Amino acid sequence: MFQDIAPHTYDPVFRRKKPEDRDYLLHYEYNKIMLLKGEKGSAIPTFGELREEWDFSEQAQYLFSIDDRAYYCVTDMAVPEFGGFYMEPLTVFRNFEPLHQAFAGITGSQLYRWMQSRRFCGCCGSKTEPSARERALVCPSCGQTEYPKISPAVIVAITNGDKLLMSRYAGGAYRNYALIAGFVEIGETFEDCVRREVMEEVGLRVKNIRYYKSQPWAFSDTEMVGFTAELDGNDTICLEEEELCEAGWFTRDEIVEYGPCISVGHEMMKAFKDGKI
Repeated sequence: MFQDIAPHTYDPVFRRKKPEDRDYLLHYEYNKIMLLKGEKGSAIPTFGELREEWDFSEQAQYLFSIDDRAYYCVTDMAVPEFGGFYMEPLTVFRNFEPLHQAFAGITGSQLYRWMQSRRFCGCCGSKTEPSARERALVCPSCGQTEYPKISPAVIVAITNGDKLLMSRYAGGAYRNYALIAGFVEIGETFEDCVRREVMEEVGLRVKNIRYYKSQPWAFSDTEMVGFTAELDGNDTICLEEEELCEAGWFTRDEIVEYGPCISVGHEMMKAFKDGKI
């Protein structure tokens, strides 16, 4: 999946350190990221590749490291007009090589969106400041502390004998088949969320809900928690048309693969197709 970057190692521990020339600079503008076009394709630029023109060390926000290379976010800068720098939509990371750089680029975007949306305190309106001891934004006036946004959600592979339930969203850019998924509500367990989302979206009951795997999914600031479940009773689908445009039961032979398994949902679909669940 997307986060499976071995033999590389992701280190999210918060640190206070200045960037070196070999460290990576992540610059985002809304839903785009700055990349550097070279002979071998596009890449995330390093500080050294920009140092001759500007020094962003003082404003760079440390995000995380992969192996011994750190990644920083720099917001207040213009895209250089020299050397092949350009802005690219974040969707580029769905098919980006190497994988650990794709993971870094999209994970950094989650932290960027959080920092941009919490520039001012929601309690008193004062401008927030980065914490000196943890990954947080702190209001200097009232002390309100904001941590990165992580929204828990479930995704479930529902089986009915030798068939799998798949659906397509009514809106959004993703048009391929997917599994039933949804965000967890306040006061709700993951298992209760599975039951509720399935009933709301396709009008079915499920049983034997079992944990499969979890996955950070920075495209939507989400922590996806995967489950498998079995149909409990009638298999007639009652479609929630505001959410879905189509849903149905598919045999293993009818399931189409859509490239690399970067998501836990796609992995579960392939696992069912291969007879593993």
